[in-house]
Amino acid sequence: MAEKNDKDVGFVTMGKTTGKIEDIPEVGVGMLGYAFMGKAHSNGYKQMPYIFWPPPAIPKLVKIAGRNKAAVSEAAKRYGYEGYTTDWHDIIEDERIAIFDNNGPNNIHAEPCIEAAKAGKTIICEKPLARNAGEAKQMLDAVNNARVKNICAFNYRTIPAVRLARDIIDSGKLGKIFHFRAQYLQEWIVDPSFEKVWRLNKEVAGSGALGDFSHIVDLARFLCGEPAGVQSIMKTFVKERPLPDNPQKKEKVDVDDAFVALVEFENGAIGFLEGSRFCPGRKNYEYFEINAENGSIYFDLENLNFLNVYYRDDDPKDTRGFHAVDVTESHHPYIDKWWPHGHIIGWENTFVHEAYHIVDAHVNGTELSPYVATFEDGYKAAVICDAIIMAADTKKWQEIMY
Repeated sequence: MAEKNDKDVGFVTMGKTTGKIEDIPEVGVGMLGYAFMGKAHSNGYKQMPYIFWPPPAIPKLVKIAGRNKAAVSEAAKRYGYEGYTTDWHDIIEDERIAIFDNNGPNNIHAEPCIEAAKAGKTIICEKPLARNAGEAKQMLDAVNNARVKNICAFNYRTIPAVRLARDIIDSGKLGKIFHFRAQYLQEWIVDPSFEKVWRLNKEVAGSGALGDFSHIVDLARFLCGEPAGVQSIMKTFVKERPLPDNPQKKEKVDVDDAFVALVEFENGAIGFLEGSRFCPGRKNYEYFEINAENGSIYFDLENLNFLNVYYRDDDPKDTRGFHAVDVTESHHPYIDKWWPHGHIIGWENTFVHEAYHIVDAHVNGTELSPYVATFEDGYKAAVICDAIIMAADTKKWQEIMY
């Protein structure tokens, strides 16, 4: 193995990628967070090199951080990290690490990412980027000032069917957009005995369903353009919940359980965004639909290999309706890296796509925007979320101003 190149922090080997394993560089990854998203992101790094072959570099899982020593040490063994720590500063200070992956709770997004930027790390941070737009702006300024590559992990942009929807819109075939509507619905906290976990704590999470389901805020911008303003309603259905460490004691829930926002876009389109954790029977239902002068498209995350399309000029009598496009052909976005057509991919594979993009950006300096969300997109989503909160509080229309 070649010696480390001092000009490239985190590289273990250097050299032009030829497809020979000995010529492919390794790039060090440090991760903050080991639970749901820690598993998803780690899985992405491990799959990426043999799916995107030859890869721009092979991710080397150097160190993972978390507050609970027993849990994070177990995660390090499970996911294949060389070491673990209970202090995220250790990752920032570790010169073997080039890519900092932050998927901890929302209240530890800002400070570690800002410090990582100062240290020259390439950064990927889970959504929502921050608890509010002010924090998100500090993070955006930090990566811009340090000129480091960055991703805000709105991973649904990398679903082949969603990317195809963007390509159809960009082609102009749909024409002028009239409507955008999106929903994100789950059922997981309908039971009032469900404990007050960190996602239900404003100090930690910033907001509730709104921040958690900000995927649809990002997709609104990604597919329909910038919103001009919003009006909204937000609701907390269960006002108190038992504490995880003391079920006999209840504490006030200070985040939203559900929201509905009306949106007007700069291009003249109108739409709505709805998110709720109080929808019995809905597991992870994320849906969007776009209606335009020449046709419509809609997408359902729980059937993510299909994009449903209708073109008016294909059916002048309007009798056929939508047809489901199986987005698994080799010419579709990302699919040439996967399986023969008809062999579907899944939700977890979006993290393989993100792992490729962050490694490629680090190694080759490739541009990420617009097809991969960056901290700028995370900041703009945070501005919109803050406006939705303000509109609900004041019961007044709020303009979107970045």
